Amino acid sequence: MADNINFNQITGKHAFYSVRQKAWHEKGYIADKYQRSGDVLEASQLNFEVAKRPLITYDTIGEEPNELIVPDVKVPDFFATVRTDTNQPLGVVGSGYEVIQNIDAFSFFDCIAGPENIYYETAGALGKGERIFITAKLPSYITVAGIDTMENYLFLTTSHDGSGSIVAAFTPVRIVCNNTLNAALGNCSNKIKIRHTANAKDRLKEAHRVMGMVNKCTPAISDTFNHWAKISITDQQVKELITLALAPNQETITNIKKGEWEEVSTRFKNQLGDAFSYAFGSDTQLIESTKGKLFGAYNAVTGYFQNVAKYDNPSDQVNAILYGGTAEKKAQKAFNLCESFAQYGADALQFN
Repeated sequence: MADNINFNQITGKHAFYSVRQKAWHEKGYIADKYQRSGDVLEASQLNFEVAKRPLITYDTIGEEPNELIVPDVKVPDFFATVRTDTNQPLGVVGSGYEVIQNIDAFSFFDCIAGPENIYYETAGALGKGERIFITAKLPSYITVAGIDTMENYLFLTTSHDGSGSIVAAFTPVRIVCNNTLNAALGNCSNKIKIRHTANAKDRLKEAHRVMGMVNKCTPAISDTFNHWAKISITDQQVKELITLALAPNQETITNIKKGEWEEVSTRFKNQLGDAFSYAFGSDTQLIESTKGKLFGAYNAVTGYFQNVAKYDNPSDQVNAILYGGTAEKKAQKAFNLCESFAQYGADALQFN
């Protein structure tokens, strides 16, 4: 599986930084202790700048092909984004696009809770450097059932090719190589998007208001997960909830209810098998807060996408999990099912 981690031809290093824990690709710099933003910027190979440069078309003149190449026309209102250290073009953007430099992304984190209270966990770049990601741990944490401690993290990703907004997200899951999960909590939005427009840099500086999001989401997540950790659920009900959450469509659910497994795709049956194995075999699923509890059922779905599901590369992974893709939608579906089960019990599962 390709990891798509950027390799800097000049420094001969991969653009990835992590504290203590290696990612599956085993590339980049692994620090033995937390470092400040300036050191992380350098260690993650993110200490490059991006410039907007005019786009020029070229043409040939003369009787022979390619006899003479001369500048022709400047393309109006469009620019190329280019890494100034390697001169690699990253994308094409409009005149209103403003580059948010990598150092500005780190400054965002430092202003959230102060540089002394931000603990950088992961950082890196994908492709030619067109997409970067940073994870930082916050001082606060969530405890479920008095024993299961979940750290709180902020995740930021931005692109330099015009393909997406700046996204800052709050998550109780450590991100390695663009891997995050959203706690789908109804009206508690756990991420903000900032467009690359003329005021994007100012808005990024003001984005420390995201702490308001963290302060709102943390107690909501804590209350919900602790409530679910008190609700019992049978193994069969866990399987039903996982099946409903992961099912690609209603037709699949109907076929399963009828027992017509021959009509169910092999791919989905394999996915269910992997999810069930994680739900009942993972160490994290065998502790007091998860084993036989509703919180464990939810954790089985999100944990499957976090730890088991296969992706062609981290770009596909982050699109699936963070940008409204399959994983995020399934996590939301699992959350909704758990909410219904907490309120109505087994009647919330369509298999009954």
